[in-house]
Amino acid sequence: MKAQKDERVDKRTRARELAMQALYSLDVQGDDAFGCVTQFFAESGANEQTRQIAAEWTRGAWSDAAACDELIKSAAIKWQFQRLSPVDRSILRLAVYQLARCPKIPPKVAINEAIELAKKFSTEKAPGFINGVLDAIHRKLTEQRQGG
Repeated sequence: MKAQKDERVDKRTRARELAMQALYSLDVQGDDAFGCVTQFFAESGANEQTRQIAAEWTRGAWSDAAACDELIKSAAIKWQFQRLSPVDRSILRLAVYQLARCPKIPPKVAINEAIELAKKFSTEKAPGFINGVLDAIHRKLTEQRQGG
């Protein structure tokens, strides 16, 4: 039983990596990169389920990017949004999408996975920055849901 759970976690972690990389491509190249993203997923070596999850999260986060960006801007007060690296923007967009639109994903998981992505793909200071921004966004979303 434990092995199945670990495999599922690994698939979702891998799907987050793929989605973050796809969001990076879309951020840098624009909507025209969607064809390349499909090819990227196909060539990733990930299984079909992982590719489907990554594609779903990529489409969702990209179509919701404006709303995600507004939340990021409101939480990253000391940072100009456009000065964030495309990697950090992509990690944040994916995590904010999951916090705001994926109720089956526990907020703690979305935040921790984003921190892990930052450790793997970004700078030394990125994990702490991403943690702070996502904590602030999570608090804001929780307040909004509770009517506060």
